[in-house]
Amino acid sequence: MTNRVVINADRTLGTINRNIYGHFAEHLGRCIYEGIWVGEDSDIPNTRGIRNDVLKALQALSIPVLRWPGGCFADEYHWRDGIGARETRKRMINTHWGGVVENNHFGTHEFLMLCELLGCEPYINGNVGSGTVQEMQEWVEYMTFDGESPMASLRAENGRQEPWSVGYFGVGNENWGCGGNMRPEYYADLYRRYQTYVRNYGDNKIFRIACGANDFNYNWTEVLMREAGGYMDGLTLHYYTVPNVWAEKGSATDFEPKDWFGTLRKALVMDEIVTKHKTIMDKYDPDKRISLIVDEWGTWYDVEPGTNPGFLYQQNTMRDALVAAATFHIFHKHSDRVRMANIAQTVNVLQAVVLTEGGQMTVTPTYHVFEMFKGHHDAELLDLAHEPAPYTYDGVSIPQTSASASRGKDGSILISLCNLSHDQEAELTFELRGLAENNAPINGTLLHAESLQAHNTVEQPEQVKQSPFTAVSRQADGTVRATLPAASVAVLRIG
Repeated sequence: MTNRVVINADRTLGTINRNIYGHFAEHLGRCIYEGIWVGEDSDIPNTRGIRNDVLKALQALSIPVLRWPGGCFADEYHWRDGIGARETRKRMINTHWGGVVENNHFGTHEFLMLCELLGCEPYINGNVGSGTVQEMQEWVEYMTFDGESPMASLRAENGRQEPWSVGYFGVGNENWGCGGNMRPEYYADLYRRYQTYVRNYGDNKIFRIACGANDFNYNWTEVLMREAGGYMDGLTLHYYTVPNVWAEKGSATDFEPKDWFGTLRKALVMDEIVTKHKTIMDKYDPDKRISLIVDEWGTWYDVEPGTNPGFLYQQNTMRDALVAAATFHIFHKHSDRVRMANIAQTVNVLQAVVLTEGGQMTVTPTYHVFEMFKGHHDAELLDLAHEPAPYTYDGVSIPQTSASASRGKDGSILISLCNLSHDQEAELTFELRGLAENNAPINGTLLHAESLQAHNTVEQPEQVKQSPFTAVSRQADGTVRATLPAASVAVLRIG
């Protein structure tokens, strides 16, 4: 059965905010320490303590925004412990993630240096759960005040005379859970109080982000929008794709077709969740001033055997690549409200884009999706009608294919596609309407592997990699036809 796609190239539906392709780096497991930060004295080649191989890989993705320091870690993080001479910084216990002791060598200066090296916007999460209003106010002053003040003087003492530009600030994280087990009414009042002291200094304008709901908790969104909507610029949402119940999530690499299907079926639930939260937000904010920020999303499996269960280290297969591609298409669809998203997490944790082992590293299938989809950054979303064939397993059906199209600043059209079926190729027919030029060249890139369980390791880093996509042709009637292999992601660039 053919999957039919109609693209109206002369009708745009808004802009795909580049921040939808954002990242999240928490003090969790080997994400920061070993994954990003090795220190200036490390034998691993580094730039002022940031490992060069990971830095180069992340720079290639044109990361737009990076969230830090958490996550659950944020509401136990006290920023003053992470400034000053590294050898005198307080050591702390990471109570949420493995009970390990960390030395606070990666703090405010190091994170903002990383953002400068990556050319990305910093998104900082403040501590509401165990922190004070004064602590949050002084952190913002320390980072952004340009002039004479106690915090600006302290920043200068620590080697940074000029302020940083910090555009995004989250007031707490998961305050319904690890951030304090609060009721929405209580957090709404706390948010109103704390955000008052997240001040704009000089030309630095902060986009204030309130802690939003976990997956299906629509009452949280209702209360926050009703009680605090006028004080926020963004509201968060967290949703993880978990194949099974939390106690037994399943292996990242040892899975059957039923697990493949079940995982992708759950990934597509993101559309329902975003739609329902958007509906509530529209009730209180019909002009869509407030952004929905999906700042934690991705797959969550059992940790790899033999690793610390508190480190959340998992491998990454073509299944994860399909989850990422389909999820981005959902975010594109809702780009009128979803203006930032941050995959969990950047390195060595959950659905990571980079994995490291000692001095070696590899990129994951999910990394390739981020790289292939870069053309969607800040592009115009094109009107697209999609009639997918069904993908049925054990009597349950989901769409076989997913698609999205945009026009970049250079005028070219990018069509991203995925075939969710684990065993059937997908025939697609594209009708391109509203094009001034119907004979523009078509170039394609494919992400595919020999098995569903294929994944990259430092020993075998190219088990999953990009290749030219040639199974595409322009027909005499002007339509375009393509054949997608089972379990694959592709992009077509026209023009």
